[in-house]
Amino acid sequence: MTHLEALKQRTWLLHWSLFVFWNNSAKGLESMVELFFSEKYLQAITTNAPHLLRYLTAAVLLCKRRVAKSTSKDGRSGSEARKMLKDLVRLMHNCEYSDPIVEFVDCLCVKFDFEGAQRKLAECETVLQTDFFLCQRTPLFMEEARVFVFENYCRIHDKVDLSVLATKLAMDQEAAEHWIVDLIRNALLDAKIDSEMGCVVMGAESQSVYAQVLDRTRDLNLRSAALAQNLKNFVTDVKKEKVKKARAALEEE
Repeated sequence: MTHLEALKQRTWLLHWSLFVFWNNSAKGLESMVELFFSEKYLQAITTNAPHLLRYLTAAVLLCKRRVAKSTSKDGRSGSEARKMLKDLVRLMHNCEYSDPIVEFVDCLCVKFDFEGAQRKLAECETVLQTDFFLCQRTPLFMEEARVFVFENYCRIHDKVDLSVLATKLAMDQEAAEHWIVDLIRNALLDAKIDSEMGCVVMGAESQSVYAQVLDRTRDLNLRSAALAQNLKNFVTDVKKEKVKKARAALEEE
């Protein structure tokens, strides 16, 4: 089997796997994320099926908190969940595809545009309800997306006023405080609640130079494979064009 045929077979497998993963309520989405993020299948997504980015993005948002909880129990402090989001953003930059679900994550994780994210979230609901695989997960997705907005809002602010958050959440301040405490725990944020000031105080989150280098170079293999595949396709197209011109010249003679 040639490399091109293997790539086509992996692409078909990714499409058929949606029927399996989205119908498995236990750990189907975690298994889907693991498969889609493996190097060979990432190449299939970027070159042959960028539209699958919609389902991968939805799966990451839906299982992110479960992964964070499981890794925190293992003593890894939610690193797997954060890595999953970073890998998703990298893939978004390598794919020429966009829809409200993908743009929602882009607004939050790349542009930090919270107003834009709210607009995209409203569009997401329409997209989810009309999608064959996602329609059953619409309420859960909307809840996880709102939590994701809150997590990112907390990460870029030093202080978050509890009364303002309580108003936005349609809760009284005490209930909002309990909800936020649980959310901070689940999101694994470095934060504390100042009851006297009535606000959530966020801690600074630093990353070592070594970790930054690893993050920036992790996708080099994927980019190299994508460039090689694109170059191969270009050379093939050029050869086909030359053959067509040669045949046309022979026919004219």
